[in-house]
Amino acid sequence: MSVTQHLQGFGHHLVLGVSGTTLSDDDKRALSELQPVGVIFFAKNFLDGAAYEIWLQTYRELIDQIRQYAERDSMFFTLDHEGGRVVRTPLPITRFPHALLLQSRSRQVAKATGVELKSLGVNISWAPVADIYSNPQNPVIGPRAFGTTPETAAKAVREYYLGLQESGILGCAKHFPGHGDTSQDSHLELPVLHLTTEDLQNRELIPFKALIEEQVPLIMTAHILFPKIDPDVPATLSTGILNAILREELGFQGIVVSDDLDMKAVSDMFTQEGTVARAIHAGCDLFIVSRNINSSSLERTYHIAKDFADSLSNGSLDESVVAAARNRIDQLLAVTPQYLVHTLDRDTLKEHAELAIACSFQEVGF
Repeated sequence: MSVTQHLQGFGHHLVLGVSGTTLSDDDKRALSELQPVGVIFFAKNFLDGAAYEIWLQTYRELIDQIRQYAERDSMFFTLDHEGGRVVRTPLPITRFPHALLLQSRSRQVAKATGVELKSLGVNISWAPVADIYSNPQNPVIGPRAFGTTPETAAKAVREYYLGLQESGILGCAKHFPGHGDTSQDSHLELPVLHLTTEDLQNRELIPFKALIEEQVPLIMTAHILFPKIDPDVPATLSTGILNAILREELGFQGIVVSDDLDMKAVSDMFTQEGTVARAIHAGCDLFIVSRNINSSSLERTYHIAKDFADSLSNGSLDESVVAAARNRIDQLLAVTPQYLVHTLDRDTLKEHAELAIACSFQEVGF
């Protein structure tokens, strides 16, 4: 096999970020050589400050370029689109409130969100957050969670996922096995949670169980160290967490996707040889490299792709494990709808804006 073919092997496990509203030469090279199975969009990919029809046309051209250079008819077009502070898109796409404010309207909001995501050609939303707002000092989750107890979070997160599903958008439960109790931000450092497996069963896992019962197709890992469960590596690299708990105990059969590998909690680890093989053996199928946090450089992306190829070549990465992961990705990709970018009418957007206002005025008890 050529070097490019080896790198493309990793591309089938890669969701990649691109640098702006148009493709740079580096973007074109990466899309052509790696042929990632998916892309993740951020605010930098939308022409902010322009009229709706103008920024939407620029974005439509960006998607067309991505397809052209990746040479894929079917791809995962993905977006972090939770509401609250996690919204990347310009107006008039609706900025719904934080998940904590949605409560009984979770399903309705998700259906409206799905309509808007489809208009952007997006087929996977990195939502809902299945964490629990159990630590008021949490700097990264907080009101992004749907509830302050396992029961309230599980009920609302289930409704939100079903709303996405009904509108034709694939949802993803995150951040397994639970990020709600941390007091550190995994974008900046590796959080540590001294919880036992029993602690997780009694609280953190309950919303994830609710989504697994509804056959959520993707679950995203948390870059968190749980030393009482696995003292050596964070959940993204832990067989004891991803395989023993998620796969075997909870029976999850879908795709396990890493949180962004550019996040400081794990970014240095993934510069070390054999790390990607360890993550795949632990249970990760798909990897996000956003190029949005530390650097827009492709150097890290190519390093991880080469590590993947080298690990296969030297036998440290089991080909049967890779084949099983690829099969899960192929099965999901085969049923993932491919949407055309299109404008939404004013009445639809007005209706969604009124729904956002209604959520904002809802009383929430802690």
